[in-house]
Formats: sequence, C-alpha cells, structure tokens
Amino acid sequence: MRRPVELKSTRFRREREGDWKALETLLKKLEGAPVSKLSDSELIALPVLYRSALSSLSVARETSLDQGLLDYLESLCTRAYFVVYGARPRIGARVMAFFIHDWPASARALWRETLIAGGLFFLGAAIAYMLYQQDPDWYYVFIPESMAGGRSPTSSTAALAQALGSGDDKARDMLAVFASFLFTHNAQIAIFAFALGFAFGVPTAYLILTNGCSLGALMALYSSRGLGVELGGWLLIHGVTEILACVLAAAGGLRIGWALAFPGARARVDALAAAGREAATLMAGAVVMLVIAGLLEGFGRQLITDMVARYAIAIGSALIWGYYLYGPRRRTR
Repeated sequence: MRRPVELKSTRFRREREGDWKALETLLKKLEGAPVSKLSDSELIALPVLYRSALSSLSVARETSLDQGLLDYLESLCTRAYFVVYGARPRIGARVMAFFIHDWPASARALWRETLIAGGLFFLGAAIAYMLYQQDPDWYYVFIPESMAGGRSPTSSTAALAQALGSGDDKARDMLAVFASFLFTHNAQIAIFAFALGFAFGVPTAYLILTNGCSLGALMALYSSRGLGVELGGWLLIHGVTEILACVLAAAGGLRIGWALAFPGARARVDALAAAGREAATLMAGAVVMLVIAGLLEGFGRQLITDMVARYAIAIGSALIWGYYLYGPRRRTR
C-alpha cells in the first residue's frame, strides 16, 4: 500500500516547528518584561533559536513554500530581531537621555531657525512699540480690549501700577486657577506655532511676529506712564522662560516648513520625517519650559514683589537656559 504523499511545506514545518515554538515562547515571556526574567540557559538559547528561524525563513523563500508559512516566519523573525538587537531602556533612562542629550542636541541643531524665530518676535515688538508712540489707538490692534485685562490707554497710571503688584487675599486665592489659565494660553501659542509649520512655515512666522507685537504694545503703554522698569520685572520673571519656549516651538515649525519647501537631495517625505523628529524633540522641551513658566507666572510673579528679586530671577533663568541648551557638552562614547 502506497504511503500518502506529504506536502513539502508540511514536512518542512514538522522538522523545524519545535524550534519556532521555543522561540515564540521566549518572545512571549519577554514582552513587557526585562531580559533578566530569562534564565541563563534561555539567554543562551535565544540568539541560537533566532538564527535557526532566520535560516528557516531563507529556505522557505528559496523553495517557494506556501505564503502562510512565509508570513509566520517573517513575523517571528521580526519580533525576535527587536528582542535580540533592539535597545530596551527603562522609562527612567529614556527620560534622562531626553534631558541630558536629546533636548539640548535638538536645540543646537535648530539654532538658525531659533535665531529667525527670535528675530521675528522682537521685530514685532519693536514695530508695535513705535506704532504706539505715533498713535495709542494701535494698542487695540495688537491687544484686543477683551484680552487686555483692564490694561489699556484709557486706564489710569495708578490702575496700571496696581495691576503689576496686586497682593490682596482674593488674588492669592485665584493663583492656582490663574496659573492653569496662563499655562493653557501659552501652550496653545506654542503648539500652534509648531503645528502650523506644515504650511511652509508662513503661519508660524506670522504667529510669532504678532505675539511680539502684543509684547511691544504692552511695553509701549507702560513706558509712556513711566512704568517700563516695573513692567519689565513683572514680565521677565516668567517671560524669559515663556518667550524662549514659544520661540523654540516656532523654530520647530520653521524647520518643518523649510524641509517641506526645500527637501534638497532627499525625497520630500524623507526630509519631512527627519525634520519632524528633530522638531518634535524640541517641541517636547518647549512644553516642559511652558510648565515652568506657568508656575513662575501664576505663583512666583504674584508672591515675589521685590523688583530686584524679579530681575535676578529673570537674569538667572536666562543664564541657566542658555548654558543648558547651548553650553559645551562632554563627548560621550
């Protein structure tokens, strides 16, 4: 009696399936768990089983076995590759790498875009300042009355000065809500400046320019009442961190827009992906800065009323951020 004909793929699977199952068991054991969970013998077996699976995949491709078996082996080898060769850092190590290397490196890589964004911001401030000096009604162009918070050319000098140093109990009770509102507002500015970079960076440039105009108009109003120094202390205690965060977010948007408009020798998709990775890292750092700025704005600015202390914090924060983002770094191997 003739023996039934066994399919080539069936015989191939029967001879090697044991190794595949053993490898799959190890991979399932490692999913979401550290490598230390494996025993010494399992650690030794893992690369051997991986190479055996690769060999099986190569043979299956050469002999044109059924597609289902090919798909299974390709999936198994891909999973094993990331376990054997892929880095599996802990979340703490990833966070440390972000703060120690990734964020400062992205800031240094985008220094040209940062200079452009900063130049646009202060250009807008200078334009609004000069226009206000010619006609105070320009103030309402840059700062709508609904957002002025009682600070406008019609306010008295005493009212403007009181807004800089209010320390009554009711104001303190509203500090937490105020800080939350300001953080949300500033985060929206930074996010829009970053997200609008896909439109070739034009909306990003416009947004950072108009935000500078808002600052320039406010400075012009207070300077015209002899309160420029007081306003500087009131703003800069948090403004150094906040403005730098918005400028960095805009720099990320400009980098994306530039890569989209001028991809160079690379394909536009590849250039955009590379720019997006750098810009996203910088944007993540900008969000951290906005959190710090929100705390300074909602709490430090209201609780610290001494003008010298306010300027000292502003200068100190500028030096710290400058050294942290752009200072020299020791090379790592």
